Amino acid sequence: MKLSRQQERRINALSYVAIMGNGPQELIPDLSRYEAVIDVWIGADRGSLTLVKHNMTPHYAVGDFDSLDEAERETVRNRATVFDQYPSEKDETDLEIAIKTAYALNPEKIYLFGVTGGRLDHALINIQLLYSMMEQNIQGIIADQQNQLQLTEPGQHEISHDSHYPMISFIPYTKVVKRLTLEGFYYPLIDEIISWGSTRCISNKLISNFGTFSYKEGILLVIKSREA
Repeated sequence: MKLSRQQERRINALSYVAIMGNGPQELIPDLSRYEAVIDVWIGADRGSLTLVKHNMTPHYAVGDFDSLDEAERETVRNRATVFDQYPSEKDETDLEIAIKTAYALNPEKIYLFGVTGGRLDHALINIQLLYSMMEQNIQGIIADQQNQLQLTEPGQHEISHDSHYPMISFIPYTKVVKRLTLEGFYYPLIDEIISWGSTRCISNKLISNFGTFSYKEGILLVIKSREA
């Protein structure tokens, strides 16, 4: 099924895209928390079926779908607005295809669900996808039941309290992050240098509904989390 011209115009004007990967079902966050802000839902392979099971209609279902049986493929094919099946032997992963589909929509922000858990090598490379998105001037966010991750660049950033993810950690993505300042946090900082291996900025929290963090050099991985 192809999008109508009206649907294409609507999607091209939108800015928030979500991609569902093949990650463990028990780690999928409550998607209703994101439903109001997501404009386009993309399922990567079995992630398309996950969206259907969560009563979401995939705008795009992409991949080789080799992890689905015929009945499951038909379920996705009937529910998806666009069903784009690729051969099993291909140079890109299903998630990469989904991300390229998202890039074509020129989004402001991409949420990644179902990309954590299981193999550690997959989780690490998926975190690196956030850097690739940053290079495209797109904000990337990974979210699961227990964590929400994003990369940030130098400057001043406002951060809000989220009761679902109350703990906040700042982890250097580059070897050094310089002049980090945290305001409105239980453990504040002023113009500190943090580097790889430092635990200085792990498990902080806000003391009110909002706080700010700023730094002059480097890249920070900001992780909001909760206890299991």
